[in-house]
Amino acid sequence: MKKILFLLVFTISFSSIGQQLVLKKGIVIDSIPVNDSIPESFSLYLPRKFNANETWPVVFVFDIDGNGKRALKLMAPAAEKNGYVLAASNDIRDSISITKNVIIANRMFNSVFEILPISKERSYTAGFSQGAKLASVIPTFIKNIQGVLSCGSPIANTEVLSNKNQFHFIGVVGNQDFNYVDMIASEKLLNRLKFPNQLLVFEGGHDWPSSEYLSMALEYFTLIAMAKGEPNDKDFKSEVFKRNLGEVSNLLTDNEKLLADHKLNQMLRVFNEDGYLDTIKATQKSLRRSRDYKIFKRSQNAAMFKENLIKDDYDYYLESDILAYNYNNLGWWAYQKEELSKYGKGTNIFERNMGVRLEGYLNALIEDNIYLIQLLEEADEEALNFLWMLKTIISPKEYENYINVISYNSKMNDYDTALFYLEELLKQGYTDKEKLYTIENTTLFRITPEFNAIIAEYLQEARYDIIPE
Repeated sequence: MKKILFLLVFTISFSSIGQQLVLKKGIVIDSIPVNDSIPESFSLYLPRKFNANETWPVVFVFDIDGNGKRALKLMAPAAEKNGYVLAASNDIRDSISITKNVIIANRMFNSVFEILPISKERSYTAGFSQGAKLASVIPTFIKNIQGVLSCGSPIANTEVLSNKNQFHFIGVVGNQDFNYVDMIASEKLLNRLKFPNQLLVFEGGHDWPSSEYLSMALEYFTLIAMAKGEPNDKDFKSEVFKRNLGEVSNLLTDNEKLLADHKLNQMLRVFNEDGYLDTIKATQKSLRRSRDYKIFKRSQNAAMFKENLIKDDYDYYLESDILAYNYNNLGWWAYQKEELSKYGKGTNIFERNMGVRLEGYLNALIEDNIYLIQLLEEADEEALNFLWMLKTIISPKEYENYINVISYNSKMNDYDTALFYLEELLKQGYTDKEKLYTIENTTLFRITPEFNAIIAEYLQEARYDIIPE
């Protein structure tokens, strides 16, 4: 393989596709072909200090919508700071099987290994939410993956983990993420299994972490590689330690004692030399003796226990309501939404975070059920109608759910229900009049006086005249 380096640009020859590509460093490059026989591509990011005469660590990032460029843009600042190559397939989809996704990923891996000087002992996978689940499955099927960076999702399947094929799992999650409790539980399980892992917690919800936390995870991968035999950079380790200790200090200043304690626990697993350990243990000992820490710990445990009970109720009642098309229970779900809002207005920070997590969990639970029903060869439209109605209660600003309800009930000639959801949609501030007159299955409904009267009331002018009887 010939590689000629020119400042921030270098040319590579693809022996598998018989062509040359000029790749720029410091930017995300999209649509690089995997080979000439399969129409698959991937996105690539090379740090500015990339040198073809050295070997480099790589993170393969998974986006289940096949948008590799988007995923790499989010990871690029952390990769640039820490000297990591990034690659992401544009053909990964949640609509195809895990087996097919693994095969697609393996072809991308082979292409990256062929064209770039990658250290196979420094290969990692990463992703967010469903992409993170796939990233954590990959090491089961593809060898030599040294670590997984999972953002907003616990490890996918702990039953297949093996001490003979260990990788280092680093989770990153917001304390208002609906997967937060599951990731805490996953961390405890991995600890019991003596499976190497870290869990980084930030203030926030179910979102990609900031580049600061992504960079922290990559720093941990680098430190772990040093412990396994990579050249030991003592200055780098000292710098990372001071930065981590500074974060602990900031958390303590903000009275975030539980987050500070959690951070110290993660540091214990990485900085295991005596000089570092003494500082970490002394700081943690002092922290855990404080009265506030003990009060916060009890309050958090109580909130998490309560959260698990409520999630069990949501699971049970939603399954029952879907099977029975239980429209009468929509009132109970509206009450649950009100209860979640009360948590958000309370003075207990742990219950406030719990309320945000539960709302996110309920949204995800409903969406998962919609997705699974739509996958069926013959989708249960009545069950979907119930779930769309429920979504208008839980997420009233997601307009598409109202439109789906209007379409289905118009199809069933239930114009009273369709009118009710039309008005509810407009009450939420919806203004796209053109779309309202093109909703599927509403050919007869949208010429009725009642339909046009509501349009005229909220949007000033209807398309069809309202003729009084």
